[in-house]
Amino acid sequence: MSTVYGYIRVSTREQNEDRQRIALGEFPVSPGNIYLDKQSGKDFDRPAWHRLVRRMKRDDVLCIKSIDRLGRNYEEILEQWRILTKEKGVDIVVLDMPLLDTRRGRDLLGTFISDIVLQLLSFVAENERDNIRTRQAEGIAAAKARGVKFGRPPHPLPENFYELHRAWRDKKTSLRKAAAACGLPVGTFYGKVKRLEKEDG
Repeated sequence: MSTVYGYIRVSTREQNEDRQRIALGEFPVSPGNIYLDKQSGKDFDRPAWHRLVRRMKRDDVLCIKSIDRLGRNYEEILEQWRILTKEKGVDIVVLDMPLLDTRRGRDLLGTFISDIVLQLLSFVAENERDNIRTRQAEGIAAAKARGVKFGRPPHPLPENFYELHRAWRDKKTSLRKAAAACGLPVGTFYGKVKRLEKEDG
């Protein structure tokens, strides 16, 4: 008796998987047989995916909403597809692409068409991942050019920092004592001194 499984992937914990869950439910896939990963599609190092692959057996069916939910790495998508369909004997159904339904067209022509479509879509998925990275890098560069600061804002300097900075530079106190009086580690105090002098200089 074959079992129908579903797989859902979203890239971040903030993304909503409801669209995928509804589509799988309409296939239908039992809610208890749906596996969910909330992480990037750059590779298949995902806990739910590994549990799902271990559980599936010959003649089971894996349903996913679209090929990019499987992943975004061209070579790894093809390799996982081969493992599931050729080694484990599992059928795969991609809801957004009816040609990628290994239950149909089991003859040579059907397999040939399916393989071509899979390779094309896998390439598109990886290409989109590369485009996203490029757009992110361009966006960060443009924001930096506009003066946008990234990372946590620096903590304000202690009130006595300027006084102790002058005292240390005038050799009236040691670096260690000046840092301790500011409540800062020596390295942090020295780093802030260098930054201040660079800005003033």
